[in-house]
Amino acid sequence: MSIIDRSHIRNFCIIAHIDHGKSTLADRIIEKTGLLTSREMHSQVLDNMELERERGITIKSQAVRLAYTAKNGEEYLFNLIDTPGHVDFNYEVSRSLAACEGAILIVDAAQGIEAQTLANCYMAIDHDLEIMPVINKIDLPSADPDRVIAEIEDVIGIEAADAPRISAKLGTNIEDVLEQIVNVIPAPGGDMQAPLKALIFDSLYDPYKGVIIFCRIFDGVVKKGTRILMMATGLEEEVVEVGTFGAGVFIPCDELSAGMVGYITASLKNVDGTRVGDTVTDADSPCDEALPGYKKVLPMVYCGLYPADGAKYQDLRDALEKLQLNDAALQFEAETSVALGFGFRCGFLGLLHLEVIEERLEREYNLDLVTTAPGVVYHVYKTNGEMIEVTNPSNLPDPSEIEHMEEPVVDAEIMVTTEYVGAIMKLCQERRGTYVSMEYMEETRALLRYTLPLNEIIYDF
Repeated sequence: MSIIDRSHIRNFCIIAHIDHGKSTLADRIIEKTGLLTSREMHSQVLDNMELERERGITIKSQAVRLAYTAKNGEEYLFNLIDTPGHVDFNYEVSRSLAACEGAILIVDAAQGIEAQTLANCYMAIDHDLEIMPVINKIDLPSADPDRVIAEIEDVIGIEAADAPRISAKLGTNIEDVLEQIVNVIPAPGGDMQAPLKALIFDSLYDPYKGVIIFCRIFDGVVKKGTRILMMATGLEEEVVEVGTFGAGVFIPCDELSAGMVGYITASLKNVDGTRVGDTVTDADSPCDEALPGYKKVLPMVYCGLYPADGAKYQDLRDALEKLQLNDAALQFEAETSVALGFGFRCGFLGLLHLEVIEERLEREYNLDLVTTAPGVVYHVYKTNGEMIEVTNPSNLPDPSEIEHMEEPVVDAEIMVTTEYVGAIMKLCQERRGTYVSMEYMEETRALLRYTLPLNEIIYDF
């Protein structure tokens, strides 16, 4: 492919609530643009982890590059990023958003706007992205696209009258989506003459190539032989290969220039040198300042992971380090237990995140694990004025030394249809919740606000 004019590149991601059809729409777009033949095509083509296929959910964001010839006869280059919908993988979404100029917001024609629709949409607005609503599942008998369009305009406040009405499953009206991407989503900016400036939005450890960095180039050009510098960690290396993303495969190319999304390998062996959210620049002529990275994510749930066989402690540490490279929200520190020996206290964003990490450790790294019950962090203030963080009751100081303790609380916003308001309020009261307010968004939907202790809601709330 010849050097593509920057005004013909479109970088966008697909955001939506769980099961509103993100990966299915990505499949259809890949099929329509002819990236894969119908023989190579299978459903959820971008969900390449075994675990994702089994559960039918997206865990990791996946990038893919497509060529599309629009109705005006011009050829456009799409960089599409498919994102997860579950709140536990929220940080994955925010990282993908930073690499894009626009977002396709899918809303289910039957269910309308749901919690993650709002959360992901507001996150995209915070990143100044152009939002393009799409109404999916119009083939369902209960679909009511007109009501959903009115709802998007009322609740989110974005223009949705000309939103494409599609069925990703049947492939209806996918052309409209592609045409709108060309017309609505802005082309990337950036200066090719300026020093290299690229944002790492993900990375991956490959046993042969070392660390593979996925990045979005904002300024400048990177090619084989460029000496690159990671601005946060100060690591310098020479680039071995650059390229773009096919469907589940890497496609090497000559160079990546401003506005493009691609990968860089530089025979990096150690995993600590590359951090997600770091800025990559040219070691010989670095850029003036780093790009704003990502907010540090705070773990919500803590849980101890111990190897069933004590001799596997070092293997568990290596496995956790490699997973952390691919998953910025995972945090861990060493701890010992009288009963279980040496292990790690790990922080996760939620129980689904915990389950997924546990399964990946057991499958991908063949480890037998013992996990403790999940809990939260308590702040214990002692009478001498110092504060300690406690995750395990056995570490509590003597009661005579404790002045007071604090536990994490959440400000919960619960969107609920009117017939369940009573039941939900009762549930919140049982879980030591404090009622804050309640407002009606429309006749059938209320928004409840409660303050709840985190400890009560991490388990089957």
